[in-house]
Amino acid sequence: QVQFVESGGGLVQPGGSLRLSCVASGFTFSSYAMSWYRQAPGKERVLVATISSAGGSTSYADSVKGRVTISRDNAKNTVYLQMNSLKPEDTAVYYCKWRNPYNINNYWGQGTQVTVSS
Repeated sequence: QVQFVESGGGLVQPGGSLRLSCVASGFTFSSYAMSWYRQAPGKERVLVATISSAGGSTSYADSVKGRVTISRDNAKNTVYLQMNSLKPEDTAVYYCKWRNPYNINNYWGQGTQVTVSS
């Protein structure tokens, strides 16, 4: 059974930093790319960042490029999202996601709330 446990969200002032974590289980984590998405109130869920299976390749949404770093520790089955220079528009629920390439199903974490406000 695929499961994710996300943590690290919270309330932070503009310009602050947070590190989100997502611990995965139920599949061979080290074999697959992982992604982080976010969903702001009243908006669609959008892709934030993706990392390849070994971590050697990453990609980012333009809105977060230069402020956000995705990384992973395959020994811990964990993917991270380090967010710096946070802005109020970064306020959203953040989700980790795995797409199973064999059945084309998407598996989502429960989400962690990030609120950027003074």
